[in-house]
Amino acid sequence: MPFAGWQALGAVGAARELQARVAALPDPLRRAAVAWLRPEGELVEQLATVAPAADRPLAGMPYFLKDLFDLTGVPTRAGSTFLDQLRPLPSHDCQLAQRLGELGAGCAGKSHLVEFASGLTGENPHYGDCPHPFHPQCLSGGSSSGSAALVAAGVAPLSIGTDTGGSVRVPAAWCGLHGFRLSPGDAFIRDAFPLAPTMDTAGWFTANAPDMLTAWRALVPGTGRPLASEPRGCYLNARKLLPGMDPTVATACDYAAASLTARADPVAEASLVLSWHHAVEAYITIGMSEAHTVHRDWLVPHRERYDPIIWRRFTDAGSFPAADIARAHERRREIISVLRDFFRTYDYLVLPSVSCAAPTKAEATLELRRNILTLCSPASLAGLPVLSLPVALPSGLTAGLQIILPSADSPVVPWLLGRS
Repeated sequence: MPFAGWQALGAVGAARELQARVAALPDPLRRAAVAWLRPEGELVEQLATVAPAADRPLAGMPYFLKDLFDLTGVPTRAGSTFLDQLRPLPSHDCQLAQRLGELGAGCAGKSHLVEFASGLTGENPHYGDCPHPFHPQCLSGGSSSGSAALVAAGVAPLSIGTDTGGSVRVPAAWCGLHGFRLSPGDAFIRDAFPLAPTMDTAGWFTANAPDMLTAWRALVPGTGRPLASEPRGCYLNARKLLPGMDPTVATACDYAAASLTARADPVAEASLVLSWHHAVEAYITIGMSEAHTVHRDWLVPHRERYDPIIWRRFTDAGSFPAADIARAHERRREIISVLRDFFRTYDYLVLPSVSCAAPTKAEATLELRRNILTLCSPASLAGLPVLSLPVALPSGLTAGLQIILPSADSPVVPWLLGRS
């Protein structure tokens, strides 16, 4: 149901409809996606606090909040079983929830994620691996797994996620959603529980382009600028970026990208691809060394409570040589410089978000993780906002395009959403 349909239900109707849709979810999906559900009466009160108006475009809109963000009196566990025991119970809402409230939206609950947001496929040993809502043998993608799955399943029209290395882009692609990630360091991410602060961003999911446009206009300041001229973009050939991509996904992504823009000229393509040659290593080195800093005091006393894979990932990062970390930051600066030069000529850059359709658990390998990071880490290292668009596949599954932008308020966004 689109935004307008939810608003037409009124506060009582929207709260009841959402509760009914949560109750109707298959148990594995409900357990893996819903971390906390607001009681119906409280949600009615939230949704009824303001009437629709021009400055409240999200009035009456229920949404889910990824469980990295604080809500007053609600534990924040970040996909773990113990974070809430190490931090005080939140005494105020995060800035993003506050802003959504000002816009008229009501938080219906919190959504599960990959433990501490460190993963791309949606697996969590504590609450269950998050299944794709329509293909339960497949994974939803992560780390914003619950947020994406709940919108894809039609439980809510909007959900909030985060994206460090692809955690909005990947589940948006696999669940057939529109997604948007902001930039590191902005007000909406500063008070979230961190993974890697240099690259952490806030973001959100919607089920369709018109709803994404409404959310973008509401949540991003300065979006009223008109296009001065026909925007100029380009796309990178999927197979050239990642020779190991699934051929069907590569073909579908190239076809979808070609409907939005022309292919990059050889000089621009070569410059970008060359600068990204060590992007995955730079992303892992910076991201995991920062994650180690966040977790280092907990890794020994709480070892048995971590997902063993996450524990090993964070612990190993504590032994990264200082020279490797410095080199990774130098590569990050190079990527920023090359993309800055690119955006002097172009308005947007299109490339695939994922290397394959939604995988089964057996297919969620380290090779798949690296393939996804090959596609997603350049925008992460550059700290750039990204619009995610779904791409249909012949199998009935989906892939996705990521459209890298020079700024979150780019007037290209409405133009792109109108063509998608």
